[in-house]
Amino acid sequence: VQLVESGGGLVQPGGSLRLSCAASGITLDDYAIGWFRQAPGKEREGVSCTNRRDGNTFYADSVKERFIISSHAKNTLYLQMNNLKPEDTAVYYCVVDRTASWGCPTTERAVTDWGQGTQVTVSS
Repeated sequence: VQLVESGGGLVQPGGSLRLSCAASGITLDDYAIGWFRQAPGKEREGVSCTNRRDGNTFYADSVKERFIISSHAKNTLYLQMNNLKPEDTAVYYCVVDRTASWGCPTTERAVTDWGQGTQVTVSS
């Protein structure tokens, strides 16, 4: 399994970015998938996740109504991030939970596969 993130960068507060995660070795829609992030000096936290098999979708309270998770037929996971804030600055990781039959990974312990991460910096 290989997960490769892209789309990170430097953006001003209020701006938008779209992260992508290209998967190989698995079909993303067959599993629970999502995004985590880790800010400097903080623990990794679940940002958003989804599972097509039961329709479950999760957003952390801090990103609700600003971020949108979606997947594409070309085996790519996206995270559309709008109205970005300085506190969104972090390394963002694409994740998969290949063990879940329902629900999606909101804790590190549930994750079976990690991407290498992409840096998002929100600053003026």
